[in-house]
Amino acid sequence: MANLEIKLMKSLIGRKQNHINTAKALGLTKTYKVVTKPDNEAIRGMIKSIEHLVEFKEV
Repeated sequence: MANLEIKLMKSLIGRKQNHINTAKALGLTKTYKVVTKPDNEAIRGMIKSIEHLVEFKEV
């Protein structure tokens, strides 16, 4: 099964609360932090909601 490498590229300061909660649920607490998550529909949906704040690639 493929994994996704997700990196928080922009700060969460001043963002909507649901964007902050989504980033924290993904494990992204600091700018430029990278996490690896399984590639599934739930994770893809979370990325879609904050795609303007993150970069991701398949590993």
